[in-house]
Amino acid sequence: MSRDDLIRFEGKVVDMTGGGNYQIALDNGMTISARLSGKMKKFKIKVIVGDSVTVGVSPYDPTHGLITHRKKV
Repeated sequence: MSRDDLIRFEGKVVDMTGGGNYQIALDNGMTISARLSGKMKKFKIKVIVGDSVTVGVSPYDPTHGLITHRKKV
């Protein structure tokens, strides 16, 4: 799926696990595992615990996501 086909949710990073995975607490109360998108890796955008992010979630597997945007504070 392309990045445009994903369902977007707002959330906050609660934990950084190994291998570039992040635990995201979504605004609707769910917690999912997510990775950085390719554009964020390309431009070396860092995400740390406590950052507000936009996560794209596939409708086929709602337990995994792709971090597409980090909100400025």
